[in-house]
Amino acid sequence: MANPILIARIGAPHGVRGEVRLFAFGSDPEALRDYALTDPAGRPVRITHLRAATDHFVARIAGIADRNAAEALTNTDLFVDRDALPEAEDEDTFYHADLIGLAVEDPSGAPLGTVTALHDFGAGDILEYAPLAGGPSRLVAFTKAAVPVVDIAGRRVVVAPPPEIEARGAAGDAPGASDAE
Repeated sequence: MANPILIARIGAPHGVRGEVRLFAFGSDPEALRDYALTDPAGRPVRITHLRAATDHFVARIAGIADRNAAEALTNTDLFVDRDALPEAEDEDTFYHADLIGLAVEDPSGAPLGTVTALHDFGAGDILEYAPLAGGPSRLVAFTKAAVPVVDIAGRRVVVAPPPEIEARGAAGDAPGASDAE
């Protein structure tokens, strides 16, 4: 697999007949049955049945017929080749894997760092980047206001942090620092 993308993770067994809990990371979990999935060692994994549960899916995997075999798969990541995924639906939809490694610039074009991850902690996507100057990574809301330009072809994103973040960073003040000196 040239460019493996993590698309799902097998959880604990579900019942005694070899079914497993499955946590899908894409917007169309049903498509998992159509992809050529592999485990981390590159072995093929085929989903033969998939149904929705409360906060996950329940899947039947080809060749897995009992709870013991299902237990052996717990926490197995499932990958698909990036080329097998469909193109993004619109210009504001991105695969996280396509953003990792892009250059980060400020609105004037000055380099800031490199995208290292995207996170969703429940309140929307957060873009994480490693600053060129070193030090701790930076987090910015992955919104049109904070990241106005995503140029996949140009291998860059533009980050425009809100003024209160820029002002605090420039002054070196801690949040809540007094203006009176």
